[in-house]
Amino acid sequence: MIRRFILPLLAALMALLPGAHAQPVDGGRAMVELIAERERVEPGETLYAAIKMELDHGWHVYWRNAGDAGLPPEVRVLDGSDVTEAALGPFVWPIPHLLPVVDGEIMDYGYDDQLVLPFPLTIPADAMGSVQLNFLADYLICEEICIPETAELSLTLPVGPSEPHIAHGTLIGKWIAKAPRDFEGEARIDASSSPWKLSLKTEGGFDTGSDIRFYPFGHEISHPADQPLSFGREGATLSLTPADESLNGPLEGIIVIETADGTRTGYTLAAGQGSVFEHTSGIAARAAATGAGGKSLIALAIAAVIGGLILNLMPCVLPVLSIKAMGMVHAVASGHESEVRSHGLWYTGGVLLSFAALAAAIIAIRQATGTANLGFQLQNGPTVAVLTLIMFVIGLWLLGMFELGSSIQNTGSSLASRSGSMGAFFTGVLAAVVGAPCIGPFLGAALGAVLDRPALSVLIVFLAMGFGLALPYLVLSFVPGLSRLLPKPGRWMETLKQFFAFPMFLTAALLLWTLGAVSGPAAVAWTVAGGTLIAFGIWLARRGRGTLTKVLAALAMIGGLVYPALTANSSTAAGEGNSQYAEKYETEAWSPERVIDLTDEGRPVFVDFTATWCATCQLNKVTTLKSNAVQEAFAAHDVAFLVADFTRKDPVIAEELKRRQRAGVPMYLWYPAGATEPQILPEVLSQKLVIGLVTAE
Repeated sequence: MIRRFILPLLAALMALLPGAHAQPVDGGRAMVELIAERERVEPGETLYAAIKMELDHGWHVYWRNAGDAGLPPEVRVLDGSDVTEAALGPFVWPIPHLLPVVDGEIMDYGYDDQLVLPFPLTIPADAMGSVQLNFLADYLICEEICIPETAELSLTLPVGPSEPHIAHGTLIGKWIAKAPRDFEGEARIDASSSPWKLSLKTEGGFDTGSDIRFYPFGHEISHPADQPLSFGREGATLSLTPADESLNGPLEGIIVIETADGTRTGYTLAAGQGSVFEHTSGIAARAAATGAGGKSLIALAIAAVIGGLILNLMPCVLPVLSIKAMGMVHAVASGHESEVRSHGLWYTGGVLLSFAALAAAIIAIRQATGTANLGFQLQNGPTVAVLTLIMFVIGLWLLGMFELGSSIQNTGSSLASRSGSMGAFFTGVLAAVVGAPCIGPFLGAALGAVLDRPALSVLIVFLAMGFGLALPYLVLSFVPGLSRLLPKPGRWMETLKQFFAFPMFLTAALLLWTLGAVSGPAAVAWTVAGGTLIAFGIWLARRGRGTLTKVLAALAMIGGLVYPALTANSSTAAGEGNSQYAEKYETEAWSPERVIDLTDEGRPVFVDFTATWCATCQLNKVTTLKSNAVQEAFAAHDVAFLVADFTRKDPVIAEELKRRQRAGVPMYLWYPAGATEPQILPEVLSQKLVIGLVTAE
């Protein structure tokens, strides 16, 4: 009888007891609260409690490995608590993010805004009535300064039939889901040389549009250093800069994979020492966008527009732009504003289409081989041979050897307009083709930072660069009054047209020099023969009107263009990496191993990443690197002068360019005496800059 009445009464009373309750504590720069996933707990059960922190704007706390500076949060049991330290399990650490303190020098790992740190909590087996939890949260919170803070936290959990706390349980579950999972693939670390190679192998590989960064549990690697990344079909490899010379045991930490849409997933791993998995060989490095120094797409696009504007001043582009300028003068002289605007639009269309095609080619090459560099088209012998002949033919046209479209222009105004539009379009195409390898200031870093991003980002930045190249003529076409500033046509135009033939021939000569470096002297000879055959075909076409004469002329011109392209085999090229410098300049070929040897000796090192087809590279050689003043400074301070010649394809040089986030050459690295990491110098050098670096030693 007693049991029938007492037990229901006790149950009713238990239901009236308050559930788990606590109040947030103001620690100073954060509101801190102790929460649990249960309203009521049963004796002996294990549940998840958590430290919940709401941080003031701009302040952050640290991950389990704080990085170069900082301390992770801790929890201690205070007197009056019904549990001991043994009842608390370790924190379940959510995936952190990078906290750059000093770019390139100090990097931390942590959290801002909100943080929930779950941990297992075991209720005493003999608990009755309620369980009192009294904890001390101890943490370092930082903005520009760091402040140690503490918060005394309390939570009362009634004992009874287990009952979930819906809101807190959901929140804790959400943050547990942010913790890294176990890596199901294989991981190895090759620490036999610097940089170390962290090689990951997993079924299906990784999405090449993702970014991967390694967060170590210890301090074996340099925290602020970039982690160049390469992809293979079955995995990926990261290059890690060691903080110590040797690695004892496995390398432990987490990898964080961030997809293009910002989703982040983490995996815990312990990489045993071993060789790199073979799937990554030949795949070029890509710099992780989550790494230090990452730039937004908007910033890269703005830099690309500026770089495109500067391309208008590059020596390899000026001869082509002269053709466009004369076309504009003719259009303005016609008196039709619509024709002037049409010229600007068609020219812009030709430039943009060409840069879009270049971006598509880079994306396709990257997808097929894992690497692509700006200027790759000039590392291909047949392409260089064809471009040489195109420049030569344009020079012949400028000299008046033949006319393009003059007969068409006399047939009617509509056809004349179409001819002018098509001429403007193909001038834009030619300007883009010739100008793309001429990486001027602002372009190298911007393109280097985007070449490994998703395809859409690559396309946007390349179109921005093309827009910058076309912008002056587009403005000239559409701003009222500006086009009227152009001079009127006259006999001077024919003289100027003929004058510009000679820069075109010089451009062809530069391309022949490149062809010799890429494909050897035989390719140069056949290209010169092809140019001669084309000139003969043009001469024959001008003097004969019969069908046979026209056929022979066409065959001569086609043969003169096609045969050199077929014979320009890059495998016949010969030469050394430092062949661009005369013997009196003490240079040697660059390699990563040689840099390590020289820096270990304590010598300062200057590295010139160059190519025969790079106009900026040749300008820097003439004005700075080959000057007596610079050479004397190098000799006086025992500077090792290394040359990385990228005229022909070289996967090792390509990997180093990617590692330094550069799209191509020129790139100049300066290693002061005793330094293991270089300074990246501007793409346009001066004697004052170089000598200042050397004499500062």
